[in-house]
Amino acid sequence: MAIIDTEAALHEAHRDNHTHRDVNGGWLRPAVFGAMDGLVSNLALMTGVAGGTAGREAVVVAGLAGLAAGAFSMAAGEYTSVASQRELVQAELDVERRELRKHPKDEEKELAALYESRGVEAALAREVARQLSHDPEQALEIHAREELGIDPGDLPSPVVAAVSSFGSFALGALLPVLPYLLGAGALWPAVLVALVGLFGCGALVARVTARTWWFSGLRQLALGGAAAGVTYALGSLFGAAV
Repeated sequence: MAIIDTEAALHEAHRDNHTHRDVNGGWLRPAVFGAMDGLVSNLALMTGVAGGTAGREAVVVAGLAGLAAGAFSMAAGEYTSVASQRELVQAELDVERRELRKHPKDEEKELAALYESRGVEAALAREVARQLSHDPEQALEIHAREELGIDPGDLPSPVVAAVSSFGSFALGALLPVLPYLLGAGALWPAVLVALVGLFGCGALVARVTARTWWFSGLRQLALGGAAAGVTYALGSLFGAAV
């Protein structure tokens, strides 16, 4: 009895600890990309305008316009991209569904051959394929996983992607504008807040990736700082030329 209890406890511990994060939900990539893009692009836009010797009002207007335009653009782009990808997957699923309906035995043999190629004994592979093919929807899901590498029940949502992208871009783009809205009259507080935000976003992303927080934070800080520096220099050059 003690052995059974121990094995049961080990099984429960393995089950509780062996969980994975959602990597197909369609929110992480647009949220991360949106926040980074909002920070970098709006900081670069504002530093470019400021470098052209524009006044405080012009920098604020540029920042707010960049926030609005970028957030709507990102949301529209993400929605269209994910919707198109989803429609492509649905079209491929329809093809597989028709094949299962027209040639069920051939599809069953195909599934058996796939399992056999992975080391399952031939007789067992045929039996597994036969049992799994009894339910057409289950068979479709298995074929989609094995042949297309997708889960029909876990496709990314265009709405989730668009909302995530819109909100994260707007939040990121707001950071460099915020010091101006709170009364700052110089560029350096906006740059400081934006760079701190870049490091923080990079460090936060490290929580859902394999990178260390400081490496991810410094990488985003360096990329954002470089973009701001280049656009400030270009703004100063063009401003002097004009």
